[in-house]
Amino acid sequence: MPRRRLTVLAATLGLSALALTACSGGSSTTDPAAGADLGLVSGGTLTVATEGTYRPFSYHEGAGELTGFDVEIAKAVADKLGLQVKFQETQWDAIFAGLDAGRFDVIANQVSINPDRQAKYDFSSPYTVSRGVIVTTEDDNAISSFADLSGKTTAQSLTSNWYELATSSGAQVEAVEGWAQAVALLKQGRVDATVNDQLTYLDYEKTNSPTGLKIAAQTDDTSESAFAFKKGQDKLADAVDGALDELRTDGTLAQISEKYFGADVTQ
Repeated sequence: MPRRRLTVLAATLGLSALALTACSGGSSTTDPAAGADLGLVSGGTLTVATEGTYRPFSYHEGAGELTGFDVEIAKAVADKLGLQVKFQETQWDAIFAGLDAGRFDVIANQVSINPDRQAKYDFSSPYTVSRGVIVTTEDDNAISSFADLSGKTTAQSLTSNWYELATSSGAQVEAVEGWAQAVALLKQGRVDATVNDQLTYLDYEKTNSPTGLKIAAQTDDTSESAFAFKKGQDKLADAVDGALDELRTDGTLAQISEKYFGADVTQ
């Protein structure tokens, strides 16, 4: 799951055709006047944009209801604020345009924080913190740092940031289409390692364990993801931050993270 979303596209795409709406969760004792000072799209309801096709963050289990890591955190935040929550499933290419147009209050879809986005949008405190990792087979002790990739072969998508990190570390790259193909080559012994996002590995390990793989090394730099708001929504952003602080303190964030990743990736 490479960090794939670095472009905000313009708005005139017929957003109503691209969005599906679902009401769910939140407080069971919602007052329609709740959050009146937060500038919500709909009184008493936190309206949340998410893709619904981005496992394990926002997806449907078969024909079931919307679920996922980001979805559960958004529900928990709404509950802390005494709000209902309504999800609008929206394609990624239209999601920021919908926020700009005031169709929803917030985006919950693993939106990574970067300077370009910070210039256009406000963000909550991060609820996901991840690193780049080197993944090898469990019995391989030859790689324990990025310097050890020099002269080794890694499996990488040529369009990902991880390709650049692998080559800058001196690795020779076997081109693949994505994580599944990289793991297959690694298990077959055709490559020495693959470089990817920590969350991708943890999700795979949680879903497929035992995998015979391990994290051999990780980057010092982190990537952080958070809720995204329109500029000027300071009261809402502050309220969400307060809810996240409470959820972090009472262990809810860690509990949701353990459910999806087998580890706490929220701090």
